[in-house]
Amino acid sequence: MGINQELYEAASIDGAGKFRQMWHVTLPGITPTIIIMFILAVGNLMGVGWEKAFLLQTPLTYETSDIISTFVYRKGFQDMDYGYSTAVGLFNSIINCMLIIIANAISRKFSETSLW
Repeated sequence: MGINQELYEAASIDGAGKFRQMWHVTLPGITPTIIIMFILAVGNLMGVGWEKAFLLQTPLTYETSDIISTFVYRKGFQDMDYGYSTAVGLFNSIINCMLIIIANAISRKFSETSLW
C-alpha cells in the first residue's frame, strides 16, 4: 500500500513483467518491513509457547519434554524455589535480548533499517 503506483507504471512502460516488477519495485519497497519483522521474530525465538508443553507434561516426561518456560514455572511454583526460578528466567531474558541486539546489528550492517 505504501509503494508508489507510478513506480509500477514506469516499470511496465520499460517492459518489466509482473515478476520483474515484484523483484525490482515491490521487494525493495517492503524490505524495511521485512527486516523489522525478522528482528521481532528473533525476539520470539526463545518463547516456544509454554502452554502447550505444560499441558502435555507429566512427571514421567519431565526429562524429555522440559523447556525453559516450563522448568521456570515448575521450579518457581511447584518446588517453591523462587530465587533459582528467577535466575533461570533472567538468564533466558538476557539471552533473548542479546539475540535481538545481534539481529539488529546485522540488519544495520547490511541495510539502513534497524530498530534503534
